[in-house]
This record gives sequence, structure tokens and C-alpha cells, in this order.
Amino acid sequence: MQLRNAVAVALIGVSPLAQASGEDDKVGAEFELGVLVTSGNTEETNFNSRFAITQESRRWRNTGELSARHTEAEDETTAEQYKAEGETNYKLDERQYWFLRGAWEDDRFSGYAFESSLTTGYGNRLWESGEKSFWSVSAGLGYRYNRFDEPDENGEEAEDSAIARFATQLDYAISDRALFRQKLSTEVGLEDNNTISESETALQANVVGNLSMKTAFRVKHVSDPPVTKERTDTETALTLLYTF
Repeated sequence: MQLRNAVAVALIGVSPLAQASGEDDKVGAEFELGVLVTSGNTEETNFNSRFAITQESRRWRNTGELSARHTEAEDETTAEQYKAEGETNYKLDERQYWFLRGAWEDDRFSGYAFESSLTTGYGNRLWESGEKSFWSVSAGLGYRYNRFDEPDENGEEAEDSAIARFATQLDYAISDRALFRQKLSTEVGLEDNNTISESETALQANVVGNLSMKTAFRVKHVSDPPVTKERTDTETALTLLYTF
């Protein structure tokens, strides 16, 4: 089975719907949307969307996320990206857990037709306060398969490698109405020496009811990208977030 099929299966398997719902389950979801249209000297349209769902019980914590980004300037598409990822955590105790994670990304301007990975390992919530504040770290091993848009200088159509993954996430409730979030991850290729690192810094504040305003800054760095492509991509987004 090709890795992309394996990842698809993994994403389904770690879906919050994969675990039978129980009385002690906590289920939440959020939908994020941002649209910016400019006209005049510069005509540009930016579209960002994201849907995330979480499910947590006494023994399991599951998350799934889908996102899309599209930018069009002067009737020409300048950015187009689709991502899907899912993770399941089996709680060994109140803080420690085992994780299984699958991710898939299609970025039209990255030089890759798609990027995918499957990892598993150990995680620990080193600090937790209330329902919204925590700091977690995780480390594990897995496999990465990325297919190029075009064959590289050696005629290769794809790259694959065993990887080591390290990640951390800090959620801090500034108040009942505001949340700060910092996510960092890096996947180190153990065979191809290609390291892919990502960071997201976000701040969201409640506007009214379940509606919040969110601003985020994201950075992705690829140490050995496809030929002619930049190593670092950044994105700044301002979106509306609805939780339910």
C-alpha cells in the first residue's frame, strides 16, 4: 500500500469519530474563516478556512483538522494549499501519552505534488491549568513520503525517508475571553537529511457568544526544498473563529 493511502487510513483511524462515544466524552469543534478582497491599484483576494474537531475521554484524546488557503492577485492564483492531519493519544496516566499522527499536504507552489507523513511516539503534558491552559511535548519516529511536481536533477520523482519528529504546544488562557497558542514542530529526515520545521503563533479573543477573532503568524522552513523553491514560507492571517 502506498504511504498516501496509509496516511488516509490513519487519518480516518484517528478521527474523533473512530472512538465510541461515552458518557464521559468531551467533544468540541471549531470553524475558522478569513476573507480579504482588495481593489484599485492592487486587486487581490485572500481566502483561509479551517475546520477542527476534538474528542476526549478518560483514556483517549483525538484531534482532526482540515484547512485550505487560496490567494489570487490580478486574476492569477499566487497561493493554493490544502492540508489534513489527525492525531490520537492513548493516555498512559494523567500527563503521559502515546501518540499516532498522520498528515497530508498539497501546496501548489511548494514544488511538491503532495507531502505526507506518519509518526508515532511518546508525549507528555508537562504543565496543565484549568481546561484551556497546558504545555505538551512529544517525540517519535515515523516515515515521510513526498512526491515532486517534476523529477529532480537526478530524475527522482519522489523522496522518502524514516524521520524523527519533535513537537511542542503551549496553550495559555490569558483570560476567560482570550487565548494564546504557540505550536512548534520539526521532522528530521534520518536518511535524506531534509528537515521540515513549522511554527504557528496565534492569539484569539472572544467577540460575542461563540464567535472569536483570531490572528496567526505561521512559518514553514524546508532545509532542502525542490530546485528553484525558497526554503522558508510565511503567512499572516486574520480570521473569524466559531466554536461549537
